[in-house]
Amino acid sequence: MGEYQPVPPLEGYRRIICLANSLKLEERCIAGIDVDTGTWVRPVCDILYPEDGRIPAHVRWLQVGDTKREPELLDILEIPLGATGNNFGFERENLSVMSGEWRCLGKATPASLIPYCCTEPLVLHNHRRSVEYAYLKSLSHPQRSTLQLVRAQNVTWRLERGEASDQKSSKKPSWKADITTAYRQTLADINVTDPFWIARLEAGPPPTATNYLLTISLSMPWQRPDRPTEPLSCWKLVAGIIEL
Repeated sequence: MGEYQPVPPLEGYRRIICLANSLKLEERCIAGIDVDTGTWVRPVCDILYPEDGRIPAHVRWLQVGDTKREPELLDILEIPLGATGNNFGFERENLSVMSGEWRCLGKATPASLIPYCCTEPLVLHNHRRSVEYAYLKSLSHPQRSTLQLVRAQNVTWRLERGEASDQKSSKKPSWKADITTAYRQTLADINVTDPFWIARLEAGPPPTATNYLLTISLSMPWQRPDRPTEPLSCWKLVAGIIEL
């Protein structure tokens, strides 16, 4: 795929730099920066999946030359999107996926993304691993940020192995990230949901880069089953990883 050449978008289409192709209940959550407005966009299949808007393979896959493949980070995607989308009570970036083919117009460079990085000292509203759903609902629509691009100066990757709760079931192993941002905020024990990065971590050895661009996203509202008294919350996820 060659260098992106700016052209006007097709009618009914939006162009986004893909910054997340994240695991979501055996499907994917796609998100990125709108090339023309500089704002975050999360395409949602809210007709097929009215509960969470996840994107199935037959919708998201791209025909690039003779190859059919997943969207990749830094792809500049042209996607048919509506003017609005289901916000599921707390998200503001969502636009409904409409009928039509997804296209890849070229690639962005990591350096070109630096201006889109978060300049606030807190990542997605607070310094914790999650944000209470009730708090997000209380915010005005423009304040409901659920996606941020974060420049990280140090990331530690580790595998958390599940422990059997009984003889029939166990928690699946999952990759976690401990992050120090450019603003010296630390986020610990954040789930990694970028499938390409998970495959790289599993192939080993762990990457040794010290500078990353991380797409941090909020999950759908969830309550830990072992802590029923805790409030319903949206959990921070590392949904896309780009090395600088």
